Parts: sequence; structure tokens; C-alpha cells
Amino acid sequence: MDIISGQQVASSSVVHNLAVRLMQHLVVATFVLDAERRVTIWNHACERLTGIPAAQVIGTRDHWRGFYDAPRHCLADLIALEQFDMLAELYAAHTTPGEFGVGLRAENWCVMPALGQRRYLAVDAGPIYDDHGQLVAVIQTLRDMTEQKLAEMALQHLATRDALTGMANRRALDEKLLLEWKCGQRTESSLAFILGDIDYFKRYNDTYGHQQGDSCLRAIAGAISGTVFRPADLAARYGGEEFAIIMPNTDLAGARAVAERICLAVRECGIPHGASEVAPHVTLSLGVAATIPGPDDGPESLIAAADAALYRAKHSGRDRVLCATSA
Repeated sequence: MDIISGQQVASSSVVHNLAVRLMQHLVVATFVLDAERRVTIWNHACERLTGIPAAQVIGTRDHWRGFYDAPRHCLADLIALEQFDMLAELYAAHTTPGEFGVGLRAENWCVMPALGQRRYLAVDAGPIYDDHGQLVAVIQTLRDMTEQKLAEMALQHLATRDALTGMANRRALDEKLLLEWKCGQRTESSLAFILGDIDYFKRYNDTYGHQQGDSCLRAIAGAISGTVFRPADLAARYGGEEFAIIMPNTDLAGARAVAERICLAVRECGIPHGASEVAPHVTLSLGVAATIPGPDDGPESLIAAADAALYRAKHSGRDRVLCATSA
């Protein structure tokens, strides 16, 4: 049996107290849970980050109140409970067990109820074990990454938006189409694609000037965006005076109905077009295609079918919607 002297116990206590004091004054927001997931340390930086004094959480399991408006586990809880299967459900980004030693890293938006602020936090959490391998505590540190995340989101928005119209750009459209194509293959659900082109737009530019042409494009983009409102759908500027709409879980009849509404919305804009041979105002021709994505073809086949339908719409009088015979 090991004999521990009073001097050793006193020395251990001094070291522990020193460690606690140092942690209290860390500039990084930190809290510590014991093996029962009760808060033992809630440092000054954590008080500033959350707006919650240590006295309100020490000895409780209420640490979640600093970050969320309803009870849920923090990263330290998942480590203490070994509930790693909940990582994807609770965090926007995270490492996997073993990828970062014995600890975990994660990122997430937090509502910060006490401050009334929404902040994006980068979180690190790691366990502490005794000499016998028993869990003693879990330390969690938090860094406010809100400004960096907002900047990243702004750059991402710029990279996927058309500068003139504010719609999704071709890059965003291609990425969305590939994603929905793969999803359609898995679920065997219909995917629809609408391709629209402003009638006699070159004549419009020649008659009214390119500045007015830009205004026309913005107005048409607004009419289309106001008609395509399902969260899963995506309306984009395809290029020049062409626009495209991706509609997951939509058959040909459903996509045609949306295309007809778009055609009507453009007419109702009433943008004068004296050089048009179709109407005294700007009009739009649209081609519609839909298919259940198969393993032997790609989304290019769907685009080609909608493009062929658009070509027929253009050559059969314009200002109309035609559907593909097959995709």
C-alpha cells in the first residue's frame, strides 16, 4: 500500500489551487466539468463571453445556458458521456474521435441568451484522467470566431452570386445541379430544370442602350426570383440574358406550371420593348425538362433537354413555355 505523507497532500493541494487560479485568469474562455458534468471552473473570460457570472453555474449542469436558449449538450458533455454520434447533429463542423488526440474540436453558431447576441464559436474540449484511467474532468475552451465567419460567408456569397442581378451565378447553379442530381439518384425522385431567355434582347440593348439593358436584366431577375420561392429551388443567371431554375422533387407538369407563372410575371413587368416582334413589352421564352436521374447519364442531359425545348419555343413564336419530349 502506498503511503502519502501530509507534505505530499499539501503540495498537491497547492499545485491544484495554483492551476485553478491560472485558469481563472486565462484570456481564453474556459470552463471545466467534473466527471458528473457539474461545472467546477467558469473563468473570467467565460463570464465575459457569455455574460453569465460563475456563481450562477458553479456546481450545476446549467453551463448550456451560456450558449443556448434550450437545454442541449456542449462538446464537453459529449466527451464525458462518450456520445460522439451526436456530433453531427449538434455542430456545423467537428473533428472525429481520435483525429485530435483524445479531445475534440467543433464549430457552431450559439445564441448567447444572456447577451442577446448570436456568436460563432470555435470549441476545443479534452478529458483529464487519473492514474487509473478514470475520468476526472473535461476542459472546454471557446474562441469567438464571429467576425471571421461573417467575412467568410460574405466571400462565399460573392463567389456564388451574380454581381449584376444578385441571383445565384453559374458556379452556384452547377454545384446545386450536381448535388440534386446525386440526391435524385439516391431517392429516385424527379428533378426539373427550366431554361429561359429574354426575347430579342440584343435588339433591346441596341435600342435602349446597355445601361437600360442592365436595368432590364435586374427587373427580369426580380420577377423570376419572386416566382420561385420554395427553399429547395434555385433560380440563377445562366449567362447573358439567360436564366435557369433547378427544382428538386418536381415533375414536368409541376415545373411547367412554375415556368408559365414566370412567363406571366415577366409580361406583367411591362418593360417597353419597341424593337420586339412579339409584344410591345419585354417577354421571355422558356424550355422545361424533368427526369429521374439515372446511373448512366449526368445532369448535362437534363440541361440539353431544356435547351432543346427552349430552342423550339424561340422558333415557334417566342413568349411561351415548351416542354422537352424526353430528358
